Amino acid sequence: MSSSFGKLFRLTTFGESHGKAIGGVIDGVPANFEIDLEEVQAELDKRKPGQSSITTQRKESDTVEFLSGIFEGKTTGASIGFIIPNENQKSKDYDHLKDVYRPSHADFTYAKKYGNRDYRGGGRSSARETASRVVGGAIAKQILAKNGIDITAYVDQVGSVKLSGEIDYNEIENNVVRCPNVEDAKRMEELILATKKSGDTIGGSIVCEINHVPPGLGEPVFDKLQAELGKAMLSINAVKGFEYGSGFAGIEMKGSEHNDLFNEDGSTKTNHSGGIQGGISNGMPITMRIAFKPVATIMQDQETINSQDEIVSLQGKGRHDPCVVPRAVVIVEAMAAMVVLDMMMRDGASDI
Repeated sequence: MSSSFGKLFRLTTFGESHGKAIGGVIDGVPANFEIDLEEVQAELDKRKPGQSSITTQRKESDTVEFLSGIFEGKTTGASIGFIIPNENQKSKDYDHLKDVYRPSHADFTYAKKYGNRDYRGGGRSSARETASRVVGGAIAKQILAKNGIDITAYVDQVGSVKLSGEIDYNEIENNVVRCPNVEDAKRMEELILATKKSGDTIGGSIVCEINHVPPGLGEPVFDKLQAELGKAMLSINAVKGFEYGSGFAGIEMKGSEHNDLFNEDGSTKTNHSGGIQGGISNGMPITMRIAFKPVATIMQDQETINSQDEIVSLQGKGRHDPCVVPRAVVIVEAMAAMVVLDMMMRDGASDI
């Protein structure tokens, strides 16, 4: 089972949803870099459960404890080890799943591949693993910020409710949906709460923008920058789609409309390319959109099968998000940060 991501900036994660702790090891961080540990925790707080009425009510502080690689606030160049204790498991909520496969979960495929699964909250396949990614991404963000690169993500759609008003980035952290428009955020929140009340779930999408990336990152064949970003985003639980630049909307455009014409300084008049051309960054903002499916666990009766291949009835139990996108914003940012930093290191950036 692969549990590592990245080549030079590399994160390896471990742990299960209902184990004693989750955590990770980060390799490739340069020595003598000052880490703002409070900022790392602040990033985790954006992902932690129980933060609002539209998230799972599992109560976890998600307090990260660093075990190695940081001394007197600076990195030593050694591996950075960390753990995040699990504090509020209710494993008995999952006893009914010991021999039953939940529809659209990893239960069935995990059992068929490994022959042994931790049914408590999905075990290793649980989205709780993404907390470790947020730690790696938070450190990557701080290194990128020193190089003038910033990353911003936000929710632009929940179900049929789309972002339609003016974007105000200052509003992202001012509402529980993390939408950059107050009125649209209210409509999204109302839809999520109504869906939750009916015992159902709903999907959504997140837009991510990476600014001030220098031209030249990525390679023209298999290690295209968009391919690395796509792999990172598609590795996040519940992600069903990824597009960058014009994405699928480009289908309806003609080449004369889609081409990004140059300015004298090398920038482009439009950015349908999404900051990447030929697999390599061109210096324009990198833009992408990530689609998340509805959470598979719903509080309604469903037919499914058990380990004896018998049709049985199942009703969801436990504590689950009615919509994952508000908590996934920081995860998207984390994965984007790790990709960009890793690509900069692979490109031989000397100022990191």
